[in-house]
Amino acid sequence: MDEARAREILAAAGHGTSGDAALLALGENAVFAVGDLVVKIGREAELLPRAERELALAAWLEEAGIPAVRAAEPEPRLVEGHPVTLWHRLPEAVRPAEPRDLAPLLRRIHALPEPTGIPLPRRELLGGVERWLRLAGDAIDPADAAFLRERRDSFAPAAAALTPHLTPGPIHGDALPRNVHVGPGGPVLVDLETFSRDLREHDLVVLALSRDRYGLDPAAYDAFTEAYGWDVREWDGCAVLRGARETASCAWVAQHAPTNPRALAEFERRVASLREGDPEVRWYPF
Repeated sequence: MDEARAREILAAAGHGTSGDAALLALGENAVFAVGDLVVKIGREAELLPRAERELALAAWLEEAGIPAVRAAEPEPRLVEGHPVTLWHRLPEAVRPAEPRDLAPLLRRIHALPEPTGIPLPRRELLGGVERWLRLAGDAIDPADAAFLRERRDSFAPAAAALTPHLTPGPIHGDALPRNVHVGPGGPVLVDLETFSRDLREHDLVVLALSRDRYGLDPAAYDAFTEAYGWDVREWDGCAVLRGARETASCAWVAQHAPTNPRALAEFERRVASLREGDPEVRWYPF
C-alpha cells in the first residue's frame, strides 16, 4: 500500500474528499490527519483483530487514567479490505518527545494488572517476519530472506526460555519516544497496536538498541533509565531480546523495498551488519 492507494481508501471511508488530509506516517499503517481526527489505515484485512484490540485498549487506558490517545469511534471499519480506525487528534506538540518523557508512562503501564475482557497476546516480536519478507517479494536477495528466517528460528526459542527480572504483564511493545506526544498537558502515549502481555523487559530493550544502533545520545538514555529506575542492560537476557528485535527490525524494512530504493539500501545495510556480527553499525531511517 503506497500513499496513493492509502488516499483512495481514505476517500472511500468518507474522509479524503476535501484534499486537506495530511499524511503523518506510512509504515505498517497509513496515518492521516483530517480536521480534528486522525485516520489510521491498516495494510491488509488480517490486521482487523489488532485494530479492534487497539480501540478496546484505548478505552481501558482511559479508565485507568493513563494519558494516551482516545478513539473517536469504538469499532474499526473495514474499507475495501483495509481496517480503518478513527482517533481524536491531539493538540500541537509543545516540543519533541524525549526518552525521559517515555519512562514515567512505562512505569505506570508496567504497574497495571491485565485488562478484563481484552485478551492480550504475547509480544510476538518475530511474528511479523514472514509477512514482511513475503511483502518484500523479489525486491530483496533470497539469501538475505533465508538468513533472517534462520535468525528468527534461533532467537524465538531463546527468548521464550528467558527468566525475567521484572514481573511480566501488560507492555506497550514499541516503546520509543516517537510513540509519545508532548502536548500542553504533558506526555501522551500513542500507537497502542503492539500492546501485549509479556516480559516488561521488551519495553526497555528498545531504547538500549536505539542507543547502540540509531544514534540515541547516551546521556538521553541515562536520563531514561534514571527516570524508570533500572537499566535493562544489567539483565543477562538483554542480548537475546536485542537480537530478536534486530531481526524483526530488518524484516520490517524489507516490506518497503519494492517501492522505496532507500528502504532497500537500508535493509541491505542492516542485514550486512548482522551477518558481520557488528553490534554498533549505525542504522538509519529511510
